[in-house]
Amino acid sequence: MIQTYKKQLFTLAIAATVFASCKVTKTYENPSLKTAGLFREQTATDTITMANTPWKTLFADPLLSGLIQEGLDQNLDLKNALQNIVQAQATLQQSKAAFLPSLSLDANVTRSKQSEAGLNFPPGININTLTTTYKAQLSTSWEADIWGKLSSTKRSALAAYFRTDAAKRAIQTQLIADIANNYYNLLALDRQLEITQETLKSRIAGVETMKTLKEGAVVNGAAVVQSEASRYATEVTIPDLKRTIRETENALNILLSRAPGSISRSKLADQSLSPDVKIGVPTQLLENRPDVQGAEFAFRAAFENTNLARTYFYPSLTITAAGGLSSLDIKDFFSKSIFYNLVGGLTQPIFNKGLNKQRLVTAKSAQEQALNTFQKTLLVAGQEVSNALYTYQTAVEKEEARAKQIAALEKSVNYTQELLRYSSATNYTDVLTSEQSLLAAQLSGVNDKLQKLQSVVNLYRALGGGWK
Repeated sequence: MIQTYKKQLFTLAIAATVFASCKVTKTYENPSLKTAGLFREQTATDTITMANTPWKTLFADPLLSGLIQEGLDQNLDLKNALQNIVQAQATLQQSKAAFLPSLSLDANVTRSKQSEAGLNFPPGININTLTTTYKAQLSTSWEADIWGKLSSTKRSALAAYFRTDAAKRAIQTQLIADIANNYYNLLALDRQLEITQETLKSRIAGVETMKTLKEGAVVNGAAVVQSEASRYATEVTIPDLKRTIRETENALNILLSRAPGSISRSKLADQSLSPDVKIGVPTQLLENRPDVQGAEFAFRAAFENTNLARTYFYPSLTITAAGGLSSLDIKDFFSKSIFYNLVGGLTQPIFNKGLNKQRLVTAKSAQEQALNTFQKTLLVAGQEVSNALYTYQTAVEKEEARAKQIAALEKSVNYTQELLRYSSATNYTDVLTSEQSLLAAQLSGVNDKLQKLQSVVNLYRALGGGWK
């Protein structure tokens, strides 16, 4: 009897192997994406890219490097991303364990009593209706991966795991850029505050000068009042600058997982980033941008989920076995109480209320959405590179012109002040106009410097730099 059953089980396994020769799932292939022209008006073929530059090399300021390292160690969003990796890894291990048979131990004592009502036994026969059963068994179950159901599940979990790793790296690159940009913004605000405070001192001195000139009948009372108004117009901007500085410090502290407080920093004039801006070729975004990689892994997971949905249309082979000891008397528990069973069978879905069909439709739709998201993520990456590169180029173009503008306005201020003191060829309105123009140009010059620094940071992040 046992030999016959083994032959039947062997025949079932052979049939399953034959079925498996008909491939149900598809092999993943890289999708065709639009990569041409991602970098607007850039046709270079040089594959050297600043994305491969370590962040410690790019940011030479030791205070900034220290803040970035602290952020990488303490940032709470980055810590949450690491926990996402832990969770995805656990899911991956579960999918791998599905290939192994399950094993469970069951031990129990059952006490039961039968009803004596309606039982007519001959006189003198004592029937015990109270029984106790002692039982201990091991049971196992194993599903053969005939159609690739378990393999597809594992590959989907693997893609999800890699996606969480890519998400963590994307957070890291963004964190580095955010810390650097906030740091440079602080330095720019510091410099603008210095310029404004220096201008305020000049305005206060100018008021005294106008009073002296009025006493000498060089100017009238209107010039004195205008000079005072100009002094207060400059002074009123200082509290807003100080408030913005404090808010920027607090924002930077959040990135570092610190409580609000001051930030140790250097000077804007001491900052310089490598002028050797290399962007490589668009296809390198596929290997350097973590969010692009994450979008591809999401597509791969959706692809494998579609494979999984296909396998539900085909029969599954499950083998179960159980064996152990069972006895009505504890003293006979280890003698003549052995039992076992072995079951193998194919389960073929016939009618499942359309569930399998709709599962496949849903999986295919999700796969198409994942592909569209993958393409869009790549396009956005190209847009960010193009924008950051052009911002850098325009900042460089403005530097020389801005320096000439400031030099000319400084001369204009000196000339109009001298003319006001020693001749009647001008009036205080001309002096005021030139002074206001100079202050605006100096503040704009600071913004130009900030734009140049931040554009390099943003280009570095857009190319995928910061995680290698």
